[in-house]
Amino acid sequence: MPQTPIFSSMLGSSCSGQVQPDMGERCVDPVYQDGNLVSGSLEALIERLVPTMDYYPDRTYIFTFLLSSRVFIHPHELLAKVGQICIKQKQQLEVGTEAEKAKLKSFAAKIIQLLKEWTETFPYDFQDEKSMKELKEIAHRITQCDEENGTVKKIISQMTQNLLMALSARSQYQEIREKFRQPVTDKGTILKTKPQSTQKDILSVCCDPLILAQQLTYIELERVSNIYPEDLMQIVSHMDSLDNHKCRSDVTKTYNLEAYDNWFNCLSMLVATEICRVVKKKQRTRMVEFFIDVARECFNIGNFNSMMAIISGMNLSPVARLKKTWSKVKTAKFDVLEHHMDPSSNFCNYRTALQGAAQRSQGAHSSREKIVIPVFNLFIKDIYFLHKIHTNRLPNGQINFKKFWEISRQIHDFLTWKQVECPFEKDKKIQTYLLTAPIYSEEALFIASFESEGPENHMEKDSWKTLRTTLLNRA
Repeated sequence: MPQTPIFSSMLGSSCSGQVQPDMGERCVDPVYQDGNLVSGSLEALIERLVPTMDYYPDRTYIFTFLLSSRVFIHPHELLAKVGQICIKQKQQLEVGTEAEKAKLKSFAAKIIQLLKEWTETFPYDFQDEKSMKELKEIAHRITQCDEENGTVKKIISQMTQNLLMALSARSQYQEIREKFRQPVTDKGTILKTKPQSTQKDILSVCCDPLILAQQLTYIELERVSNIYPEDLMQIVSHMDSLDNHKCRSDVTKTYNLEAYDNWFNCLSMLVATEICRVVKKKQRTRMVEFFIDVARECFNIGNFNSMMAIISGMNLSPVARLKKTWSKVKTAKFDVLEHHMDPSSNFCNYRTALQGAAQRSQGAHSSREKIVIPVFNLFIKDIYFLHKIHTNRLPNGQINFKKFWEISRQIHDFLTWKQVECPFEKDKKIQTYLLTAPIYSEEALFIASFESEGPENHMEKDSWKTLRTTLLNRA
């Protein structure tokens, strides 16, 4: 995927991904190339996560290590190891002099900062009791470093409160998340037994392609906002557990990813449904051209996911076979869209467009110009292939950290884009239709398609005959 600078707004100017080189001089583990950490043992990488009196890890390192560590160690086990290192550091500073007390307070402040970044970026690491127990134990030890004025205790209390609120918000989202919408199964209602005027369609709700594209973008950003870095990293963890023929009980089902992927499929099927169920050819042609214009507006906005879903819907066989309809469609715009989404050379045209949108987003002053919504299944495939072609560990047993730098860069880009605030106002009527309108199953789409334009060859005639027989048997 095209890369952009890593979260520069969040991480400030220190985005080189470097860990302090003076610490690396102590041993050959971890290994650096051109000042960048490329590999190391898990123990050495954990040591570089924990601050000391004179050192605080680069924030890109914190993110990358916390993101990738779950492939090798459970979050609660990592917290336990961090706690053990903290104890050793604390014991070395507990001499009793005023100077040592000041150092102890400084050390405590850095540990709190690390925990704060951890709980804010990866709150789901603390969803189980073991992780919360380890967090409380570390917090208790750090609180002892500043018992006089209680400042540390107040900060930790606020951090814990924010963590619990974040966990509660995510839990509520999972409880109310949309159940996977089931396609229409009553095929009898698909046949032309009712006048067309009684059927509500998308054009009766919204006939402006730009407005519909904006509402689709609103839905996309809302869905994307509930996808977190650990969700994406679970793809790697899950694949490793399958490769090792093991079942990782700690790998939570990726509900948010599944829900977002389901939204793409539903939108594709909705587009096909809206086209196939229109009886009159002239109105059906208008519907096809409308969705072409909507996809074009999505492209202009930077909403590539909705654009791809719409194109996919129009390329489904029940829609693509409507030759009489397509003969009346002005396909020049559609050809341009298909060119952008041409799968040849690993979607080279799309990636160029995405890179352009990302560059526009970087220099944008308005939220409208900042919108970048990549084709999600391609984004996931990129992470998948990056994981598959590079090993987690090198032949010497060290973790291949260079691989995880690359994965974290891609996830950083996604996180940057998902933080954009939607500049469009929500239209409840349009969104309700988009999210709840009935969609047909593949079988139902073929029935509606054949009803609109009869079968043209022996294969289609056989299919149509089978579908009608099945329909009559069910009746």
